[in-house]
Amino acid sequence: MFMRVLLILQTLAVFSAPVTAGLLLTSAGGRALHSASAYTVFTAAVIGLVAAILVWRKGGGSPTPIGYAAGFLVLTLAQIALGIADMKTLHFPLGVLLFGVSILQLTALRQRESAPAR
Repeated sequence: MFMRVLLILQTLAVFSAPVTAGLLLTSAGGRALHSASAYTVFTAAVIGLVAAILVWRKGGGSPTPIGYAAGFLVLTLAQIALGIADMKTLHFPLGVLLFGVSILQLTALRQRESAPAR
């Protein structure tokens, strides 16, 4: 249940990034809001990785979610670096990819939760 809530919050944070990016382009305070959304996505990615490790250690299940969480964190760090470097041609598509990966993580978790126990 905790992982589901965390992934929903992560997905919402990633979804808020393009909204704040629009504000970045159209208003004076947009940069601070977009920066805050980037910090939120980064924080969610770090917490997600730590939570995946803790859930795996506690339950002894598959370490696959750790790989997904680590990959998401790496993509998030690349997204932040590209944003700081002002490389919009790579920053925008990577943002779309991050949103898609976050949705896939959430879907995979729902499938694992609904799968019959062995």
